[in-house]
Amino acid sequence: MRRNPWTFLEDFRGKEFTEELPTLPQLFSITTERYPDNRCFTVFDPEQITLTYAEALDKIINISSFLESLGVKKDVKVAVSGKNSSEWALAYLAVLYAGGVVVPLDYQLKNEELSFLLDFADVEVLFIDEEKYDYFISNKGRIKNIFSLSKAKDDFILDLKGKEPWKGSNSKLEDLAAILFTSGTTGNPKGVMLTHRNIVNDCFLAQELLSIYSNDVFYALTPLHHSYTMTAVFIEAISVGAEVIFAKSLAIQQILSDLKRGNVTMLLSIPMLFNKMMKALMKGVREKGIAVYVIIRFLMGISGVIKKIFRVNPGKKMFGFLLKKLSLEKNRICICGGGPLPASTFKRFNQMGIDFVQGYGLTETSPIIALNPKEHYKEKSVGKMIDKVEVKLLDTDDQGRGEILVKGPVVMQGYYKNEEETKKAFTEDGFLLTGDVGYLDNENYLYLTGRKKSLIVTEGGKNVFPEEIEDHFQLFDEVEQILVRGFIRDVKMKTEDIEAFIYPAMDHFKELEKKEGITADKSFIENRIGEIINEVNKLLPSYKRISKFKIIDEPMEMTTTKKIKRFKIQD
Repeated sequence: MRRNPWTFLEDFRGKEFTEELPTLPQLFSITTERYPDNRCFTVFDPEQITLTYAEALDKIINISSFLESLGVKKDVKVAVSGKNSSEWALAYLAVLYAGGVVVPLDYQLKNEELSFLLDFADVEVLFIDEEKYDYFISNKGRIKNIFSLSKAKDDFILDLKGKEPWKGSNSKLEDLAAILFTSGTTGNPKGVMLTHRNIVNDCFLAQELLSIYSNDVFYALTPLHHSYTMTAVFIEAISVGAEVIFAKSLAIQQILSDLKRGNVTMLLSIPMLFNKMMKALMKGVREKGIAVYVIIRFLMGISGVIKKIFRVNPGKKMFGFLLKKLSLEKNRICICGGGPLPASTFKRFNQMGIDFVQGYGLTETSPIIALNPKEHYKEKSVGKMIDKVEVKLLDTDDQGRGEILVKGPVVMQGYYKNEEETKKAFTEDGFLLTGDVGYLDNENYLYLTGRKKSLIVTEGGKNVFPEEIEDHFQLFDEVEQILVRGFIRDVKMKTEDIEAFIYPAMDHFKELEKKEGITADKSFIENRIGEIINEVNKLLPSYKRISKFKIIDEPMEMTTTKKIKRFKIQD
């Protein structure tokens, strides 16, 4: 399963780069030399607009030359904030070509929050979406120059041209390439510092476990400012000459249209999307009657066994008519990251002929540190540890579960201007404390059980991770969001029990009212949620069972990768 994806680099050593690996700009230049006419960046707006690698590089050099004229060079911070687009990608690369440090920021943050991060990161130049352009033009603060990622505003990025020829970055592998903010928009933010060495290593080490090709088509659905999409979609694609299609909307019909129209072969997303796709598909099968449903599920089981044991994939031919409904008939691989996925969803996609794999990582690790090879995947594992990354488990319990610690070339340099948090993040011997708890099997596959911070300790001294319980609810149509946590049942004895906060899927209950003529009022919803909890509790050992729950009226606040912000939940 271990491949050597960087052998082609030897043809360019001494010409394009002289270090162990190329920097990010050198890597893009190498790819352009190899595949100048390959499609690079595409958007459907609504007409298809595509740049080849040669065209993209030409625009990047123009923008980079302009940035050089503004004084952008090593250690100068340039922020990029906006929806996924070709312009976002061009800005990101142009900053690196000028030798600067790119600071990708979440465009969904409030203006005041963005302003705080821009100031904290010492940003001098800003590329911003049209929605926030006017605000920042009027409230520049310390920022010297602001440019638009949209042609609807002045100073449009594609109109920028340098007066002098491009000089080139001369960046080194150890130079800082990007600062990515993981959480916290006030107080003491955590800006993860990643070098060219971190990101390029992660890009190629991941490819040892999963081959990608120059004719692949990646779909950039989740936000590019997040490390998962930045590396696993954007950087991976440009390392091999593949195409990146940028999603303009998260509406499911738009996504399905883009997948079909773009002939997408590589779909990387988060559990929420894959769960929704599988729910919709199986719902359609059920509506054809119980006999059809039973036959389809039986055939899926047979297909899964053949694929797993004999390494033959009959599913695509058997279930092509189903995959077509999800616009996945051309898809080669689906990769899920950014959160836990039920093993049942993983299994069903594979049974239908999709090479569906999971990965795991942190922003602090560039981010990929584990990935399931499609030839030897394990449904309950987040993947095999990538090469060159040392891993050890801290404070293991009686089941061998401990906090995951890692060290290697993909691990960050620290948090920007935050020595205290950087010191807390590492052990004395240089291992990064991930905060995640899990275990390894004898083939170095990693299994996650939960977050250390959210650990619940029951009266009997059992360790319970909320994520292990929450996973059981992902495929219930009635549950939109669930958060499980411990509560103090006995203050004197300090014993904890388990409670759940649930935001119901109101669209589901409204549809139920229309179809069945029932009144899905608060009492009805509460009773149904109670039935679901009882159903899940029967599957769990007694110490993991939910003892009380609360239906909430408003959805819980989530991150851009659709994880609930646990610390914001109040009683």
